[in-house]
Amino acid sequence: MRIAIAQINSTVGDIKGNSEKIISSILKARREYSDIVIFPELAISGYPPEDLLLKKAFLKDAKGYLKCIIDASRSIFAVVGFPDHDKKGVYNAAALIYDGKLIDIYRKIKLPNYGVFDERRYFTPGTQIPIIPFADGTKATVGICEDIWHPLGPHRTAKRKGGAGIIINISASPYHAGKILERQKMLRKRAVENRAFVCYCNLVGGQDELVFDGGSLIYGPDGRLVARARQFEEDMLIADLDISKPKNSISRVEAPQRPIAQIHSALALGLRDYVRKNDFKKVVLGLSGGIDSAVSAAIACEALGRKNVTAVSMPSRYTSSATKADAKRLANNLGIKLITIPVNSIYKSYISSLKKIFSGKSPDITEENLQARIRGNTLMALSNKFGWLVITTGNKSEVSVGYCTLYGDTAGGFGVIKDVPKTLVYKLALYINKRAGKSLIPKTTIKRAPTAELKPGQKDRDILPPYSILDKILNAYIEKDSSREKIMGLGYGKQTVRKVISMVDKNEYKRRQSPPGVKITPKAFGRDRRMPIVNKFSR
Repeated sequence: MRIAIAQINSTVGDIKGNSEKIISSILKARREYSDIVIFPELAISGYPPEDLLLKKAFLKDAKGYLKCIIDASRSIFAVVGFPDHDKKGVYNAAALIYDGKLIDIYRKIKLPNYGVFDERRYFTPGTQIPIIPFADGTKATVGICEDIWHPLGPHRTAKRKGGAGIIINISASPYHAGKILERQKMLRKRAVENRAFVCYCNLVGGQDELVFDGGSLIYGPDGRLVARARQFEEDMLIADLDISKPKNSISRVEAPQRPIAQIHSALALGLRDYVRKNDFKKVVLGLSGGIDSAVSAAIACEALGRKNVTAVSMPSRYTSSATKADAKRLANNLGIKLITIPVNSIYKSYISSLKKIFSGKSPDITEENLQARIRGNTLMALSNKFGWLVITTGNKSEVSVGYCTLYGDTAGGFGVIKDVPKTLVYKLALYINKRAGKSLIPKTTIKRAPTAELKPGQKDRDILPPYSILDKILNAYIEKDSSREKIMGLGYGKQTVRKVISMVDKNEYKRRQSPPGVKITPKAFGRDRRMPIVNKFSR
């Protein structure tokens, strides 16, 4: 039996465009003499559609275009994800189509409601589990994403009903570092437990903060990896499955990317799709000469091409000649346009306007933040005038503790490295240079002690512990939900731990007003971690 896995990049709400892509893939699979073609979860609507599911017109359009897909499915069996509905509710469903006819609809039974998932807000769980018989005696069953993550999911019920030689699972499983290994281990286990081929089709593409990495998989009943699709790009994976002799099955197995390469690809794909799917053409970012803006600029060039990236140097009286030189050197290395707009004269105007009201007050963080806000305002002016999307360059470590300026360096449309800890930013810089075979990001940028350059001699370490320590504390507190006492028990200084946790807790209001950014850790701010702004609990 020849099975085609159509790993497509759907766009949420583009029902017509998604359906045309599905039909094109069906025709391609048929030209390749495939018996079965499968598509990702909610392929027609895009995933996750969120509150679009509350709109009757949205659900009606999805069903309307499903009819077009059914008509195009001649001489092939297709499994297509779509939002189904009736008088009892809305369902995360899979249309089972054969030879131009809708033969059944499977409705997802296990609805995830954790992390980035809110499926119980929208969907009613299904109850029926299909077993599809084919002419050669092969039987298949169908599940949707979360269904297969449960050992006693629908596939086990299918096995009790007589078994299925093929378990089809259509999925929209978002990426985070380490997720691919978790997924592979689980799918291999399901194949062995059920003595069946597991054919897993995963969505690819970026949607707001989420990135879906593709990497669709087929495992044999013996746990052998039969096929793997490409990661972070659209692909059609075709495999010939020998149900009677699984080891004779033939396909291709793409080599997986290394972890740092996966993160780089996820960031580039997330940015590319956010820009493209929101109808932007170009982006702009502030280039300070520091590591964060350098990595952000390099990823933007990878995602969009250097002609679509503009950098802006906005030196103040505190900007060193070294950082100005590094900003210029990076722009030349990347081949991007660099605009220089000094901010000192604007800053003086602010100070002059505020002189009377500030009388008797010593300079403090207020004057520092004014510089950052002037820069944010400048970038937004360029965005308005030229239609460029502003990329913010703050990393997860800074965002976590509020080491950023509201309406300053947080002003913009999308944060490329918003979920990337500072220590990982450095690893990405080294990877980018190694991949290029040269120092795209200047060595002086990588080696320089981090500084915001908003006052004389300023360094990040004046306020924060070393990033090597800070990131470990943040990982324990944010991603693992460890208590203050437990983190102290790991050997970090009590005062340091108390200070870091206090900074995290007090800066939720900043994070709530920050732009979205690519999720690459198991628990990102926004969809993953949702803490109250007014919060007196501290443990």
